[in-house]
Amino acid sequence: MRNRLLPTLYCLFALWLLSPTALLAQQTSDSLPAVAKDTLASNPLVVNPEDTVLRIINLNPYFTIHVDSLFEYDMNINRPQERYYWYIRNSPVGVRIDRNSGRLSFRADKSFFRSGRLKYDLPYKIDIGVQNLFHAAEHTDTSFTILFYSTEVIVSRLKPTVNGLQVLEEGDSVRFRVQCESGTFPIEQIIMNASAPIHSFRAVTRCNEEFFWMIPFDFIRDSDTAKPRSLTLQFIGNDRFLNRDTAVVSLLIRPGINYPQRNEEHRVLSHELTKYIKDLKLTFYVVSRNIKSNKKTRTGFDVGASTLSLAGTVLSTATAQGAKDIGKVLPSIGLTMVPVKEAVAPNKVQEQNTASQVRAAIKRLEYMLSENPLVGERDPEVLAKMRRLRDEIKQTRVQLVDLPIVEFEQVSAADVEAYFNSPRVNRKYKLKVN
Repeated sequence: MRNRLLPTLYCLFALWLLSPTALLAQQTSDSLPAVAKDTLASNPLVVNPEDTVLRIINLNPYFTIHVDSLFEYDMNINRPQERYYWYIRNSPVGVRIDRNSGRLSFRADKSFFRSGRLKYDLPYKIDIGVQNLFHAAEHTDTSFTILFYSTEVIVSRLKPTVNGLQVLEEGDSVRFRVQCESGTFPIEQIIMNASAPIHSFRAVTRCNEEFFWMIPFDFIRDSDTAKPRSLTLQFIGNDRFLNRDTAVVSLLIRPGINYPQRNEEHRVLSHELTKYIKDLKLTFYVVSRNIKSNKKTRTGFDVGASTLSLAGTVLSTATAQGAKDIGKVLPSIGLTMVPVKEAVAPNKVQEQNTASQVRAAIKRLEYMLSENPLVGERDPEVLAKMRRLRDEIKQTRVQLVDLPIVEFEQVSAADVEAYFNSPRVNRKYKLKVN
């Protein structure tokens, strides 16, 4: 059987070689070019001789890296790696590239983020380039972006640069900064709330901005029952995912002194007191002169009555009868002048006491005015001094409420001052101790 099949198979093979299909397959096989065998087992890249521009062929423009992860990436170019070196610029801390192989590596350690050297959810643009070691003109530069994220959310905190409680006075200024302790996501907006309406302040809207407020003198009103008055400031920070942190600063504000206004009030009060002293001196001058004129009139009547009585006594001893008769009449005339004296010039004891009281009030007011002047522009005793001056002038007006104050007289202020300080007047109204 085998001997019969072999000649048959040879005949069929010869017929196939002579067929058109075999001839076409042989022609097609002869027309194909020979394929070169890759001798670099480590670099399977087939370089196209027509690609003359140096470029990075596998650059990813955007990388997202989780914290505490190891990142490695091999950069490839369309040239043999051994003739080129790699470099990076503007790289964040910890990002490295091997200058020979182009391997980009980074370990996202948490310490970088806790220290603030790196931030979450913030894109970092890194410039990268490769250059020929033998031809400096052959190089290429590009860039890519790295963003770090974490599944563990650490809320950012607000840190004011002052303590939680501040004790101030009206007229003081409040100035402090609101700093931020960065967490997973930075604070992008700060909202401020106050427990009471305030005006003319510098608000804080971003981290590290300064809050400034000048406390007005009318912050504490007379109708307020609580003195000092408290004010609470709340600073609420939000990140892009609405995670919040609140910082509270409490201000305890005590009543203060509005020195410009109080100094002007003290000046007006001193001017009013000085004018009142001048009016009292003029009143004292008029009362004292009336007392002096009345005294002269009474003295004249007393001297006249005494003279008539003495003349009557002398004439009654005369030898002539007419002189004796006149001597008898003259004493009666002297006695008649006594009621006339009381009617014409009555004894003004009340005026004398009034003059002494007015003089004592003037001396007391002058002493109070000299003891309560302002010391500088910010005298801490300005309120107490004003209170003492008001009390003294009020007490004096109450004591002299029935005294008509003389506001105009045909005499100069210099004459009144000279009369008031004259030694004779001082002796006349000097306080006598028994």
